[in-house]
Amino acid sequence: MNWRLLPAHAPAAVIDPAVRVLAALRITPTMLTTAGLAGNAAAALLTARGALLAAGVLVLAASTLDLLDGALARATDRASRFGALYDSTLDRISEAAVLFGIAWYAIARGQRELALLAFAAVVGSLLVSYVRARAEGLGLALRDGLFTRSERVVLTGAALITGWLRLGLWLLAVLALLTALQRLWIASRALLAEDAATGRR
Repeated sequence: MNWRLLPAHAPAAVIDPAVRVLAALRITPTMLTTAGLAGNAAAALLTARGALLAAGVLVLAASTLDLLDGALARATDRASRFGALYDSTLDRISEAAVLFGIAWYAIARGQRELALLAFAAVVGSLLVSYVRARAEGLGLALRDGLFTRSERVVLTGAALITGWLRLGLWLLAVLALLTALQRLWIASRALLAEDAATGRR
């Protein structure tokens, strides 16, 4: 069962008008993906300097581009394997950069717990993506997951905006790690069933 807190895709009524404008301006999907990384890198720097509110707003704004680059690629017939790889890689870097900024902020203020939670959140987030990528490399489509990138981005932005970093990081770390375990369990069952059906051991 695919339990998600947020829908996998934004409504077409929201995405389509923005995509039409971007296409008319000759903005490419790669430009959007790169701009998203730049925005999150700037948010990481703001976080490290203690400007949490501005950083949180920027995280949400920059990550919104992630909703548009894929839709723009499909609408302009520019979808490619390179684009998918580039997008996925920069998404991981963006997420890690913001959490690094939080860790820097915490270390500078002697808040060891926050720094450790930021590290745990990075590990959990990367594991969520890694399990999916490894499963797909084995021929298994895996999109299930309670706490995927969309949920993590919203929680991170909200934690920065409100200043409730401790609560936000606890939720982020725990839910990301649980989602990685959830995906591992789902993938393991599916792969074992396939192996049993084909006589593999």
